[in-house]
Formats: sequence, C-alpha cells, structure tokens
Amino acid sequence: MGSAERKEREKHETREMILAAAKKLFLNEGFEHVTMRRIATEIEYSPAAVYLYFKDKDAIYCALQEQGFKELYRCQSVLTAIKRPDEKLRACGRIYLDFAMENQELYDLMFIMRAPLMAFESPEDWNLGRDTYEVLQNIINECIEQGYLKAPNAQIACFSLWALLHGVVSIFIRDRAPMIAKEHRAQVINGILDFTMTEFLDK
Repeated sequence: MGSAERKEREKHETREMILAAAKKLFLNEGFEHVTMRRIATEIEYSPAAVYLYFKDKDAIYCALQEQGFKELYRCQSVLTAIKRPDEKLRACGRIYLDFAMENQELYDLMFIMRAPLMAFESPEDWNLGRDTYEVLQNIINECIEQGYLKAPNAQIACFSLWALLHGVVSIFIRDRAPMIAKEHRAQVINGILDFTMTEFLDK
C-alpha cells in the first residue's frame, strides 16, 4: 500500500471514529449538550483535529443521518424485483419496520432526536431522506394507477402511511408500550402491518 492510499485509509478511519463517538454522545447526552470539544475529548483528539473533518456538530449529525438513509435506501432496492404494486407496498412497509427495529439507535438519530438541520442554508437543501421517501411515493402512485388503492391525494396517502409506520416503531424504540412484553413486540408489529395493509389497500 502506497503512502497516499495509507493516508486516505487513515483519514477514513478517523472520520468513522469521530462519527461513532458523536453518535454515542448524541444518544447518551442529547444533541444540544454535546460540543465539538466534548467529541474531541471522547476520542482523545484536539478540537482542531476534529474540525479538519467536520465544520461543526451539525455537519456531524447530518453525516450520521446520511449513513442511515443510505442503508435504508439499500434495503429498499430489493423492491424493484416485485411486480404487483400492492405486494410491493406490503414489502416496503416490512422493510421500513425491520430497518427501524434492527437499527434503533440510528433510527432515533434519523427521525426522533430533536436536532436542528443547521448544516443546510434552507430546508430545500435537505435531501438525505428524499430518495427513500420517493420510493414509497412511487409505490403509492402505482397502487392508485392500477386500482389497488383509492385515494384522492397520493401525497396525503403516502404521508399518512409513513406517519403510521413511524409512530409504531417510535413507540417501541422509546419504550412507550410497557403493556406489551418485549418478546411479543415482533408479533405485534407484524400484526399491525397486516392490519394496516388490509385496511389501506382495496380488497
């Protein structure tokens, strides 16, 4: 391995170390309480060294979100092999729920944790989750066009379904359903998905 390749690998490893430390601190201490100096101390680096990789903690937070959305989008790629839009919609819901429950800390950072997106000059610049949302939007459009779903407004139908699935996993990720034993949660989530899709799609 040449010196240039070695330096590139070391830069990548340092960047990942910063992200891992920031992720732990954001989750344990709250985004608003974490500073760049605190992140640097966690990895035993100087604040100046951390600033070489990220301009501020907002940029770090957005990089963590990007990791999550890229992984979710990768999981959604299998949907292209499914032909019937109603089956594709069920599979999309399943993938979303599985991703959230298998990556709970990452999902918290992506969708639940309260943190400003100050790394962008305007809300329109935030497009990390746009591709994953458009996957669902396109499937909803297919369902409507082919008669599997009657909805006067595809955008509202899409947001409604996403909001429902997000609500389900958020309740479990934040442990707000003590009446349901942990060993029964997977069964309950499966039941909710089946119920939702049965009611959502035209018979």
